[in-house]
Amino acid sequence: MDEKIFKTMGHSGALAIALGVISIVVGLVSGVMLLISGGRLLAGRSKILF
Repeated sequence: MDEKIFKTMGHSGALAIALGVISIVVGLVSGVMLLISGGRLLAGRSKILF
């Protein structure tokens, strides 16, 4: 019985670590994409005529 609990805890811990790494990567990628698109918008601001 104890071995089953330890296996379950191990799998849960591994899943938590994997999801943490994935969320960090997704956060960094989306942050970089937002910075790039914001920079392009600011650079193209002078080309707009009203």
